[in-house]
Formats: sequence, C-alpha cells, structure tokens
Amino acid sequence: MQHTNTQDTLVGLFVAAGIAGLFFLSFQVSNLSSFTQKATYTVTARFDNSGGLKVKSPVSAAGVKIGQVSSISFDPKTYQSVVVLQIESQYNTLPDDTTASVFTAGLLGEQYVSLEPGGSETFLKDNGTIDITQPAIILEKAIGQFLFKAAEEKK
Repeated sequence: MQHTNTQDTLVGLFVAAGIAGLFFLSFQVSNLSSFTQKATYTVTARFDNSGGLKVKSPVSAAGVKIGQVSSISFDPKTYQSVVVLQIESQYNTLPDDTTASVFTAGLLGEQYVSLEPGGSETFLKDNGTIDITQPAIILEKAIGQFLFKAAEEKK
C-alpha cells in the first residue's frame, strides 16, 4: 500500500479531533465547562455536616442545575459548615423558606446541594440565608447504625 499526503492529512485530522474531544471531556468532568459568567446572586446555608461537598459542586432545584457552590468554610462558634451558593439570577423567585439538602448523585457519585422551594410569598435576596437545611448522609455512618441495630436485635 502506498503512503500518500492525503492519508497523512486524514490521520492528523483524526488525532487532532481526538485531542479536542479529550480536552472537552476533561472540562466537563472538572466542572470548568462554563467559560461565560452568568449573572448570579449569593445565598448562604449552614449545615451540620456538608459531607464531601466541594467548591463548584452543582446546586439544583427539581433536578435542574441552577447554580454552584462558591465556597465552604467552618464556623468555629456554631461548629457548622458554612456553604455559599451562587444562584443564577434568572432563578430569583425561590421563596425565602426554601430548604437546602446535601445529596449524592447515585451510589458513589459527587455530592450536590438540592433546593426544595417552600411556599412563602417573599423571595430569597442577594446575600440571603437559607435557614432550613438537611446535612449530608454519610454512608459509612448509616451502615454502622444498621449493623449496630441488627446486633442489638440478636441479643
């Protein structure tokens, strides 16, 4: 088989497309895919345990991503995790009695904050606070409690 310049060009294009695909995939996996800055407002939530929540973890409502976690810190006075959320401005009609929970996507997936809207007539404002929160469920702790309870029942 004869080696031609057309073959070299096609192989080069194929390799370039593969590299571009890997580049795009790495941005998707690392949550860096949004190059454009959307207008957001800030909301703070305090959790007894934020689990494995990370900066840039998604914030969702009804399964739709509406923002992301911008910072996580520890309050030494209340011994709580302080999570700052950046919510896209188009979702500025979340009631001020909205609840926030930390969930895991799938059995071993990443953790995210899920917002459950309440029924209040007033809305969360910039620099507002979500007062009702539910901490992350730690799988190891839940299994340990189950095993401890099962051992108690056998006695």
